[in-house]
Amino acid sequence: MLAKIWSASLVGIDAVKVGVEVDIAGGLPGIVVVGLPSQEVQESKERVRTALKNAGYAFPMRKIVVNLTPADLRKEGPCFDLPISVGILAASEQTSTALLDEYLFLGEVSLDGSLRPVAGVLAIAAAARRLGISGLVVPADNAREASVVKGLKVFGFQHLSEVGEFLTASENYSPVSMDGLEELEKSQFSGPDLRDVKGQTHARRALEIAAAGGHNLVFVGPPGSGKTMLARRLPGILPALSFEEALEVTQIHSVAGLLKEKGSLVAIRPFRAPHHSASGPSLVGGGSFPRPGEISLAHRGVLFLDELTEFKRDVLEFLRQPLEDGHVTISRTRQTVIFPAQFTLVASTNPCPCGYFGDTIQPCTCSPKAREQYWARLSGPLMDRIDLQVGVNRLKPEEITQQPTGEASAEVRVRVQAAREHARERFKDTSLRCNAEMKSPHLRQWCRLDDASRNLLEGAIRKLGLSVRASDRILKVARTIADLAGDENLQTHHVAEAIQYRTIDRMQ
Repeated sequence: MLAKIWSASLVGIDAVKVGVEVDIAGGLPGIVVVGLPSQEVQESKERVRTALKNAGYAFPMRKIVVNLTPADLRKEGPCFDLPISVGILAASEQTSTALLDEYLFLGEVSLDGSLRPVAGVLAIAAAARRLGISGLVVPADNAREASVVKGLKVFGFQHLSEVGEFLTASENYSPVSMDGLEELEKSQFSGPDLRDVKGQTHARRALEIAAAGGHNLVFVGPPGSGKTMLARRLPGILPALSFEEALEVTQIHSVAGLLKEKGSLVAIRPFRAPHHSASGPSLVGGGSFPRPGEISLAHRGVLFLDELTEFKRDVLEFLRQPLEDGHVTISRTRQTVIFPAQFTLVASTNPCPCGYFGDTIQPCTCSPKAREQYWARLSGPLMDRIDLQVGVNRLKPEEITQQPTGEASAEVRVRVQAAREHARERFKDTSLRCNAEMKSPHLRQWCRLDDASRNLLEGAIRKLGLSVRASDRILKVARTIADLAGDENLQTHHVAEAIQYRTIDRMQ
């Protein structure tokens, strides 16, 4: 007998509907899987055989052919365990086939018949809704994740036997429901607070501007000046994720397999901090079957690169296109996938090999040549893409011993949110979300300069040798400074403050 059910396979952060055809006929007993299955799918034969027996079902001692369609799409991962198991039960008439066309099945099966969670369920659920599938049958640990997508009936089960019972008497089961908006509203950021930072008024101001406009930021200063401490507090002053943004972030984390034990919705902006030994593919994504890298996992959040100059130069160069485009394209022989990568880059580095160039307490022991070689690890085009370049000095003894007196993250976040709302109103007829995403036509429309401001900017370009891209980023930062002040038009002091954040463009 022939049975056909539906499953899905991931392609980047999207999913493609896959048909699972199971035919049981005469011949030597065994299972054959065709349709470009990966090694994990091939191994499912032994898992399914043992799981069905341990779940109390009879395994057909006949020839079983499993065909995964379309035949030209590579199928990978353990998510086909459940649909193959159900297909065998249906083809051997051990369960009802009435619901097979209405639902999409996916899940990994353990040898005892229990169901284990799989990656990418949210992406598959979104694809199922677009394709008109009524609902999903998934492992219980994936049910809340899938139920974030509205318009689907999601059923989660712990064991293969429960799936068989559901197919026979579905009226006895209720779909899982979850209110994603309610979960998002209940979430609260519980990370480090800006209140803990002593002094560093200039750096705190730069953090606020970065948060308000989505600008990239680098801190340069000696060891112990608080660069890392400051950077880790940026997520606490960013606006809360909208529901649409949370879905985007959750879908990426789901495909990466990071939601199996973490619940249903990523409600807090991500903060990713890869080690400086990270490779290019781990940073931007890749692999034989492309998976998202750190920059995509930081989508709508923060990517923190500590000790920026310790990263390999060729690895850092991978960041240039995503920083400009907001996505990364990965091409392989069989497929090309696009991963979103709209993140705020925050980096920190020492000013020289010894770390004390420009320090007022400890003298630098590096030669000019050593400092030049140190900064040569960072290319000019990469530094052009960093809007705010901020020098951080070590605290004075009296500042170290005093109690922190700065504003809390919640207070700063109120101003950041107001500035973002100001920008959102301006961008209501465009696809822009923040000032950092503006292009040249937007700058001409919303960053017009008076004569005094234009002369000031021209002087800075001439003196600092800034590129066109760097001068555009000055205008974007000035626009954010004006938004924080509630000003509609750019003024000279807005541009002047923005220019000061380019003064360490090429420290030597």
